[in-house]
Amino acid sequence: MEVLPLDDVPAIKVYLGLPLFGKRAPSGGMEDLVRRQKQDVGLKVFEPVVAVAANELPRVVRELKQQGCMKRNDKIGLFGFSAGGASALIALAERSVGVRAAVLLNPSTGLTASVEAFERATKQSYTWTPKSRALAARTDAVQRAADIAKGTPPPAVLLLEGTQDDLIAHASLTALADALTPRYEQAHERVRFLHLAIPGLSHNVTGSHSEDELGRQASVWFNRYL
Repeated sequence: MEVLPLDDVPAIKVYLGLPLFGKRAPSGGMEDLVRRQKQDVGLKVFEPVVAVAANELPRVVRELKQQGCMKRNDKIGLFGFSAGGASALIALAERSVGVRAAVLLNPSTGLTASVEAFERATKQSYTWTPKSRALAARTDAVQRAADIAKGTPPPAVLLLEGTQDDLIAHASLTALADALTPRYEQAHERVRFLHLAIPGLSHNVTGSHSEDELGRQASVWFNRYL
């Protein structure tokens, strides 16, 4: 809310907290998250945070309509950062809510990408199970590129990548862009997907001198497609 108020986008903005974080954190706080991470970062952290957040989106839309914040034919835009970006990608692929435009900043492209980031950061190996592999398949944005690009028109997707991001692998975002670009070209909607790198932008964004450019790119995209 502080870094990206997007004041020049004429829309009602709702900033959703991820499960297990912020005001939704368990009573054990960070210790509980660390314990979950050690037990199974895929099924104890990624699933209840990322997958559940994506599953919650239809309920959020219903609540906004009930509160009078949203009318039936209003357009929906999503902004997702890091784990929230993975949630947004799942929502785009599963289409439980009609999304007109999305801006994804340094997103995880699914459980596999998140596990790889976890292994790089901790120098530990993750033990895969049939259940976690099924979750990885469901949340793999590269493999679900066709689902993301469906629709008439397909959702307008802006993929933003900080050049100084040392958490999300550049290769995973390049793979996502390579999977989406031809599908938008086939639909004659190439302009509705764009992959941009923002020089000097780190993963966590805060404090970066590139914040203004990030806000500008997001605002331009939403104003164009919402």
